[in-house]
Amino acid sequence: MRDLSRRWAWLGVLVVGLVLYVVVLRTLVHTQNPNFVPVLLLLGATVVPLAFLTFAQARTGHWQVPASALVTAAFFGGVIGVVVAGTLEYDALRGLGALPMLFVAIIEEAAKMIVPVVLLFVLLARHGRRLPSDGLVIGVASGMGFAALETMGYGFTALLSSQGSIGAVQETLFVRGLTAPAGHTAWTGLTCGALWALIATPTGKKALAFAGTFVGAVALHTAWDTFGGTIPFIILAIISLGWLFVALHRYRAFAEHTQWAPRELVV
Repeated sequence: MRDLSRRWAWLGVLVVGLVLYVVVLRTLVHTQNPNFVPVLLLLGATVVPLAFLTFAQARTGHWQVPASALVTAAFFGGVIGVVVAGTLEYDALRGLGALPMLFVAIIEEAAKMIVPVVLLFVLLARHGRRLPSDGLVIGVASGMGFAALETMGYGFTALLSSQGSIGAVQETLFVRGLTAPAGHTAWTGLTCGALWALIATPTGKKALAFAGTFVGAVALHTAWDTFGGTIPFIILAIISLGWLFVALHRYRAFAEHTQWAPRELVV
């Protein structure tokens, strides 16, 4: 029963989040009180990514990542990732005059891994944990935080550029919030999972796999930012999520058949 509730917890997160979003939206429209705009942006940017994080966490196997690690990855990973990426992109733009999408993808994919890498060494030092499934779900959390903050920024920009149109904000939140699991969330989960797999069993093959995963994430990110239209987004989303689910299944099997995997983790 406990495993069943864990597996379907994501649906509860999604339903409750959507209900809260609708309540806030209706209140904002009815009262015309701009104080509700930040709450609308927060809910619109986080509900779907948070539900996806809950979904991924429930499918990493018996050994779960501590909630404190996920909160740290989502909050600090998002904030530090956005700040570092924004600063590097700004400096590159000043130096180059124009920044190719490939450079943007490299900067952002690297920036999102800063906090997960720190957490890797913290978990190793405190618990000796080096399960690839840990890395994947921590990467998903970091990517979720980054995507949520970026979506809130785009939503606020849409509000200003449309001179206060709530419809423009809704459209931005809907598109970016719905596609977040197939974007930043999946790409960072894949790269962090590959890094944890390398740390778990350091081999030349695993090193190449990590390098290939990072390159693949950068390529998907670049394509996402370059190509417009519904069909390209659907194709890229299928590739990203399909790759993530395959990795999640493989890492879960690794955890369940590894003798040194801890039975209990107290934080």
